[in-house]
Amino acid sequence: MLSGKTVKVVLYEVLQFACLCVPLFIIMERFASLMRHVRGGDLTAYWLVVAASIAYVTTVSLLVWVPLKYLILTSKRFISEITSWRPITLAYVIVCPLPCFGILLASAKVQVDGGHRLDRLTELAVSLVLIALIIVDIVERIRPFRLTGQAEGLEPDFELPAPVLTHLEQVATVSSQLSPERGQNGSVHQAESGNGSLGNRWRDAEGYSRRASRSAYLYSSSRYPSGRLRALWIRDPRVEAFVESFIFWMDTTEMVRVAEVSSVYYSNWIFPVYILAYLSTLRVVATPNSPLLPFLAVVLQDLPFLVIRICLVAVFGHVTPLLYIMKNLLVCLTYVYFIFMTKLKVFNRTSMF
Repeated sequence: MLSGKTVKVVLYEVLQFACLCVPLFIIMERFASLMRHVRGGDLTAYWLVVAASIAYVTTVSLLVWVPLKYLILTSKRFISEITSWRPITLAYVIVCPLPCFGILLASAKVQVDGGHRLDRLTELAVSLVLIALIIVDIVERIRPFRLTGQAEGLEPDFELPAPVLTHLEQVATVSSQLSPERGQNGSVHQAESGNGSLGNRWRDAEGYSRRASRSAYLYSSSRYPSGRLRALWIRDPRVEAFVESFIFWMDTTEMVRVAEVSSVYYSNWIFPVYILAYLSTLRVVATPNSPLLPFLAVVLQDLPFLVIRICLVAVFGHVTPLLYIMKNLLVCLTYVYFIFMTKLKVFNRTSMF
């Protein structure tokens, strides 16, 4: 009889393989139907596209997907040394979303050049690609956890350790505890360092302690309540993986939704929209806790999305909400300010905010 761990591995692999095949087959079939209508009902073009899709999925599965899965599942040392990026998601983004977005662009190009308005392969196709990508991301996130019982790392009573602020009082600084050194005549000697006097340092330490005591309120939390309300405070990393994965793709989902507008889809603006949407999917290659993820989010998503959204609003009007434009703008500005500008001398003074 198969163990629970084996069943979980088989379930994950079947689910990820389905996310690889289903979007390709559906998008290729709809593209084949479009080619049949463009060519006046010719079935030869239809079956050629279907045969090409079957050949592509078979080749990718045998030459890329299965060998990579076997290498990762059998070589524990190989997978344990990879901590900042995920090879499975990288392979998936290359072999599935890339050809899917390419087929969507090809279908738009065929209709734009021929003056046809037969089918927009966006609503079902793009949603299917993004849902499959989210499922692959979720599987990779929850793979280390069990599917039954409590998640590892949680307390038995589901209470996560948190700082508790019970009483706040003025903390004595170094300047109030140390007595000044007096000389033979009773004069006070102040030892000075190379960068300034100790008195200045004591004043800085005292000011820092006050600021730290004030900010303690912002990050303090009380004990979790007992009784029936106790269930409201439960945190499970498996649930958070689902929530974070869907929120992670909201901006990309809104960008591809703009392509569903007829004026945008039947124009050349469809190409930068889909290209930038695909580039934003490359963020999933980095691990959720990778320090490189904020940089990738700005370079691959927020900055390009900000430019293309401003251009779309200027050309087609309000086809995208102002909320996402402000989101992209604020993310870019805050990243540049806190990462680069705060290192300048003018923004690196303790006397300021």
